[in-house]
Order: sequence, then C-alpha cells, then structure tokens
Amino acid sequence: MPVFQVHVPAGRFSSEQKRALGKALPEALHEALGIPAEDQFVTITGHGPDELFLDPQYMGMERRGDAVIITVPFTAERPLSDKRALIRALCSKVTAVLGIGRDDVFVALIPVPKENFSFGRGELQLAPDSDQTPS
Repeated sequence: MPVFQVHVPAGRFSSEQKRALGKALPEALHEALGIPAEDQFVTITGHGPDELFLDPQYMGMERRGDAVIITVPFTAERPLSDKRALIRALCSKVTAVLGIGRDDVFVALIPVPKENFSFGRGELQLAPDSDQTPS
C-alpha cells in the first residue's frame, strides 16, 4: 500500500530506467516485507536544476548530480526492523536500476495509520470496521 513518490533530475534517466524503477520499488517491498508484488503505486517526477536540491555532503554523504529523493507514506504500525529492511532493499534496488551510488538515494518514510489508505471506491479497505480487505 505504500505510495512511492520519486523525485529525479529531469532528463537524467531513460524511460527504460524509470520503468525499471517503477517495478523495483514494489519488488523491494515484497522482498523486504512480503507485501504483495502487485501493490504498485509509484509516481516519478523530473525536476530541473532549479527545482531539486540535495546537499551534496549532508550527514557525511558524497552525493553527485544524479541523486534522487523518495518519499513513502508507510504504515505507522511497522516496527523499526521492518523500516530498516525496507530502506536497505530500496537502496539496493534503486542503485541497481539507476546506476547511481548509495549516497545518492535519499528516502523518507512518512508514517500513516493503515486505516487512512483508500484503494478506490471511496472506501477505507484497511479500516477496522471494513470487510473490504484485499486478498
């Protein structure tokens, strides 16, 4: 159910790389946490040089001009061990498909109670009173 929002430098990555990234992010969820592989909700947005800013050395990193920002609304109920596993899997997948360094992958997990997600039909499928849970 996480919704990936990926911010990339405009024109830096090919259509094939972006499509591979769109597949790799849900794969990381599946590998790290067992979330169904078809749970694929990804947006990728390109930003010009005056629209995407990442400090090249913050927290001891050595970022280049091809760094990406990934934000992920993520179920707040997950333990820290799950979050760590997901971050490792995401970094591995992103670096593999985009050909960038590990320091160039910035991820922010945004905690959201799982009952706040709607998969459509104006329903909260994961709310406690719902009998609409996906199979």
